[in-house]
Amino acid sequence: MEYTTRLVDGELERMLPELPAIALEGAKGVGKTATAERRATTVFSLDRRATWLNVDQDPEIVLAGSGTVFIDEWQLSPDVWNVVRRAVDDGAGPGRFLLAGSAAPAPTARIHSGAGRIVRLLMRPLALPERGIETPTVSLAGLLGGGRPAVQGSTAVSTVDYVTEILASGFPGIRRRAETARRSLLESYIDRVVDHDIADAGGRVRRPVALRGWLAAYGAASGTTASYASILRAATPGEDDKPAKETAMVYRDLLQRLWILDPLPAWLPAFSHLARLGQAPKHHLVDPALAAVLVGANRDSLLQGSGPSRPDATFAGALFESLAVQTVRVLAQAAGARTSHLRTRGGDHEVDAIVARPDHKVVAIEAKLSPMVRPADVAHLNWLADQVPGVVVDKVILTTGDRAFRRADGVAVVPLALLGP
Repeated sequence: MEYTTRLVDGELERMLPELPAIALEGAKGVGKTATAERRATTVFSLDRRATWLNVDQDPEIVLAGSGTVFIDEWQLSPDVWNVVRRAVDDGAGPGRFLLAGSAAPAPTARIHSGAGRIVRLLMRPLALPERGIETPTVSLAGLLGGGRPAVQGSTAVSTVDYVTEILASGFPGIRRRAETARRSLLESYIDRVVDHDIADAGGRVRRPVALRGWLAAYGAASGTTASYASILRAATPGEDDKPAKETAMVYRDLLQRLWILDPLPAWLPAFSHLARLGQAPKHHLVDPALAAVLVGANRDSLLQGSGPSRPDATFAGALFESLAVQTVRVLAQAAGARTSHLRTRGGDHEVDAIVARPDHKVVAIEAKLSPMVRPADVAHLNWLADQVPGVVVDKVILTTGDRAFRRADGVAVVPLALLGP
């Protein structure tokens, strides 16, 4: 199968000549193994029983590997992490170890954090520019540089195409399949998480149906800051025998350890006078295709605007926001920036994505499932720029339109397909 070049490839190319150990983390199916194997001399695949038995009995066996040693699904034998950490302390050279894990180890696992020894690098599903549907013309890194660079370019990617991309998913092994097979593969992915992966990660699910219902309710809340109590209520409508709140929090923690939930943290700038900022994360699954499958959405229902009851927007709009946020997070990470969101406590002002440079200057981004931009669509961007003069280096609205340009108020209007690194 032909390899799809990822933005994380560039990060690895910069890091491997400098660092002795790098851990690629992320949900199953995002492409960690294919990316790491291209750089490995020796591979220990711990999801193969024979290899796992050898490594689990003697974790130091990985030190005998030549060149760059890649340890896949390392969390299945957590002691190997400590072996790598000690090897780094003992002077391992640059590019010596690559690790990949599709679950964070259980809190009870006795492993060192690896801080200062093993650098963690998160890998998400394919961002839109990695999917090859369009050639980007607007650079997020350029926008982060300030100076309000010119934005230009045109695209034939339409609203229907964006919905197709949402449903196709960013999992490389799934999106390559025929349309009729993709939904079955996504359903199987969810079944695997509920029935097997959580147990493999050290969790216990007494009622798989309840967990799946909670996960569907979380997917229906994509792009919102809905409370976990309201998600729990939505997961069990009309049922008296609801899971306890503590059980729901266990679900949340387990699914985050598997990187199935990918909540977007709130932006809490300590240096500004902004008051009454909300602290709740925005809910996003690792891929919006999973949310669509969980709630039973398809192309027709998304294009017709039907789906979970949402007073603020259509479900298709929420999934478009998730696709945009997923893309922005991948691009931001490659540019050395962090992504969060802004919402005032009363909900009077919201900005879908705040991309912050290390010096805390930011690009503020909104996503809108529409080819047209109205003044109300950019009001929150302009409000934020007025509130923190000098902090917002650019303002962007991502649309389904056909042309990139700058408005008179300085907001860059960018079709999502044209946004790239």
